[in-house]
Amino acid sequence: MANNKLLVNERQADLGNFMVGRLLPFRKKRQVGPFTFIDHMGPSTMGNGAYFDVDQHPHIGLSTLTYLFEGEIEHRDSTGSVQVISPGDVGFMTSGKGVTHTERTPKQNRTGEVFLMHGYQIWVALPVEKEEINPRFDYYPSSDIPKLIDGNLTIKVVAGNAFGKSAPLQGYSPLFMVDIFASEQTTLNLRGKVKGEIAFVVVKGAILNEEQKVEAGQMLISKTDDECEICLDANSQILLFGGETLPEERFLLWNFVSHSKERLEKAKQDWKNKSFPEVPGDETYIPIPEILKK
Repeated sequence: MANNKLLVNERQADLGNFMVGRLLPFRKKRQVGPFTFIDHMGPSTMGNGAYFDVDQHPHIGLSTLTYLFEGEIEHRDSTGSVQVISPGDVGFMTSGKGVTHTERTPKQNRTGEVFLMHGYQIWVALPVEKEEINPRFDYYPSSDIPKLIDGNLTIKVVAGNAFGKSAPLQGYSPLFMVDIFASEQTTLNLRGKVKGEIAFVVVKGAILNEEQKVEAGQMLISKTDDECEICLDANSQILLFGGETLPEERFLLWNFVSHSKERLEKAKQDWKNKSFPEVPGDETYIPIPEILKK
């Protein structure tokens, strides 16, 4: 592995009916651009009583970006938003000063039929001046996502600006997230296509990097902003993401992100005291993990 790249392997976690693999943050790299947390959801087989159910939980100081390849998630939050997110759609919830939400398999999919669930949930840290804005939810259907064909590559600009396209989701600081599929072995040249820090998450297939394959479940991070070329194996799919770094360090505590450790502690106490806004009609509650209760 060339010394201008970092290789990250998923750390698996079992969430009952669902497996997730955490890619970011990790010890040597806490953020890529404003992206501060990446969970790979599945692929997992759902149905026959096993469904995706994440009860009411809080966030501050970030936006969650949900992007699916298989299955559906019904998002509900304390702003009153209700939205089913389907493959290729983008759900973008901005927590700001505080929001709660749930994520579940929609009722219409709870028929007993077996189906596959697969996607990513990504946290994007907010700029300091936006950390305490009012929460909101934005939804972008798959049909609104800019798409282009470049030789053997199918490119979807999910967020921000890349490859000469602008996604409807721009976020709150300069960033990009791109879904790329290679039908044949292809060299991807990024010169002038994206700006800022760059990371590559392999969804399926492989990145061919010198003598090594970077395969599904791994992430490759460029240590420099000018990593311009990678080779994708045939039938490979990657998520390309990054952007300009935020000037201040970000800290994470459970579901909270902030430049201020004191603000994280306040959010923890507010959740323990049940003073966050609630999802209308939902009485579920995920408590602070024991390790964080002190």
